Amino acid sequence: MDGDESDERKSNDGDTRAGGSPPNDIETGPGLNAGRTRKTASALRDRLEPDEREQVEHTVAQLLELFGKAHAMAILSAFAFADEPLRFSDLEERLEVPANTLSERLKELVAAGLLRRESYDEVPPRVEYEPTEKGRAVFPAFGHLHAWAIEYDLEPVED
Repeated sequence: MDGDESDERKSNDGDTRAGGSPPNDIETGPGLNAGRTRKTASALRDRLEPDEREQVEHTVAQLLELFGKAHAMAILSAFAFADEPLRFSDLEERLEVPANTLSERLKELVAAGLLRRESYDEVPPRVEYEPTEKGRAVFPAFGHLHAWAIEYDLEPVED
């Protein structure tokens, strides 16, 4: 076990849900740090040339800005666990997002290249959305968030 893992475990002590581990019938997969510890992420970033690093940090900032918008993560999460393209009405039913907000987020996610919009010349009109390769590449983050939620919650920690 490297120092990073033990530091992560130490920082997590006391934060686990009652029972200390996920139920036996739930496979959480690799740990939350699998493949990307703080140490490996820093090493990757440090290998970049200054102009590349600036570009990567700019892209990350843009991504976080997009993800921070109301309901953007919920919309992407719906696609992460969907087996097929989703229609606007599917998303409205699943997410309880106001139609104008949903429409705006879908436009932004399409413009960012994370989703593809396909409209069909039918009566009534049919529009479906599906993730692009770039969008699907973000989906493992939702698996990590669900694994985290199995082990932790956001309840205040008593001292």
